[in-house]
Parts: sequence; structure tokens; C-alpha cells
Amino acid sequence: MNLKIDESKCIHCGQCINDCLSKALEFGENNIPKTAENGEKRCIGCQHCLTVCPTGALSIFGKNPEESDAVQQYNPDEILNLIKNRRSYRRYKSENLAPEVMEKLKNMLNWVPTGVNNHKLHFSFIDDVDVMNDFREYTNKKLIEIISKPGINGALKKFARYKNAILKGDDVIFRGAPHMVVVSSPVDAPCKDVDPIIALSYFELYAQSLGVATCWCGLAYGVLRFMPELCKQLEIPEKYKLSYVMLFGPKDITYHRAPQPEPFTMVSVKKGNREMSFVEKVKRFFYNAQ
Repeated sequence: MNLKIDESKCIHCGQCINDCLSKALEFGENNIPKTAENGEKRCIGCQHCLTVCPTGALSIFGKNPEESDAVQQYNPDEILNLIKNRRSYRRYKSENLAPEVMEKLKNMLNWVPTGVNNHKLHFSFIDDVDVMNDFREYTNKKLIEIISKPGINGALKKFARYKNAILKGDDVIFRGAPHMVVVSSPVDAPCKDVDPIIALSYFELYAQSLGVATCWCGLAYGVLRFMPELCKQLEIPEKYKLSYVMLFGPKDITYHRAPQPEPFTMVSVKKGNREMSFVEKVKRFFYNAQ
């Protein structure tokens, strides 16, 4: 942990101790925070103690609190407008993003939340349009070979309907996007199915705030699952699970207003109302397991 306390700044408020999820800290001599017994083993590295200290008296893992960004106030209406105007783009310019924009997108991912702060997500970026075109060409060619074989069934059967479109040159899988990010997670991560989706959600909103188009790509995800050689090219580590794919790049279309979606179903939960028949319980177990 390498916990360090600047005693000249510490005001003994105990915020770092009270906010520590794993109870890795405690008061020591002169009411100065210190590592609790077995605290280093319990620490999950979330750095809440560093961020909650009002005077910047605490350092952990060699991090200097003065190098952290200060908390700013945000306009909630502007954030809501960004959410409302988020679009899935399927028309892109065939050119690379500016290097500084690409670097911003990559760097932002270091701050996405993960379950139990399991900071082991892996991101494979295709950040060069020539590489993407090569990847696209190989994938489409290989997919045609696979779905042209007799007796195709299972999950790959759904791709057969795209055969004619692909043969005509329509990029129905990658939508002409010049870039792609593929996220994968350790197979033993505590939240391996959720963390990658959270990460791409953050990526998508930040990208669109920068004027970068994005698209969640289920077709690319489906194809990659059946082409291990592409996972090798993407350098997905051993014992990592391919999780999802997002296309992105300079947009070749402009949307001028937010849509007007039908509202989701929402309820205000009340006390009680937990009585269920045996059949209802079995059904609920079944639905939850899907």
C-alpha cells in the first residue's frame, strides 16, 4: 500500500478510515491514520482514502494527491442533453481520428469503474484505418467461406442472410468504421460480464462529447467469437473472455435533434408484496438464470 500521511496536513477527521470499504485503515498514535492489521491484504486499491482526504494529507501506492484532478461542478442539463442525443452511427469517414483525440479516448478508460476494483480489463484498439480495412477484408472473406458450407447451423446460421450483401461489397458487419475497440475480461473476474459493458458505456459518451461517432456492434462480436485467429490478432490474453465490440471514428452524418422514445416501464417499489406461489418462484428463478 505504501501509505504515507503528511502529519502537518492531517486534521484527524477520520474520513479516510470511515470510507474504506475493506477496513484497511485505522487510527494510530496521535490520531494519525495507519494501515490496520492485515490491511494490505484487504485493500482493493480503490484509492477512496486518497480522494476523500480534504487536505490532501494522504498518499497511497506512491500517488501524490496534488497530481489528482480537482472535483468540478457539472451542468446536469448539458449531461442529460448528451445522453439524449447519443446515436448509434453507421456512416463513417474512411480516415483516422486525430492522434490527440485517440489518445484522449484511450486514456479515459483508466477511470472506468469495475467490480471490486478489479482493474484488469483488456482493450484491443484498431486505431489505424489501414489495419481496420485489412481486418474487415479478412473477416468478410472468412465469413463467406464459413456460411457457404453445407449444413451450417447454430449461432452462425443467422449470418447466412448477410451473404449476398457481403458478396455485393456491403460492409454489414463493420459499417465502414475506421476504428474498433474490443474489450475482454479475465474469466475469473468477479464481474466479468458487467465490467466491459460499463467501460464501453463510458467510452461511448465521452467519444460523442468529442464529436466521435460510435456504434455497439453485436454482429462483430458474434463473428469474433467464432474466429479465434482474430482474437489472436487482437492480442486478447489467455484466460480472458471476449466481451464486446464498439466501432468508432469520424462521423459522416449529422443528427440535428434528439429522438422521442417510448418510455420504459418504471415502478415505485412499496413495502411487502413478496408472497409468491411455488410455480411463480420457479418461473422467476428460470427468468433470472437466462
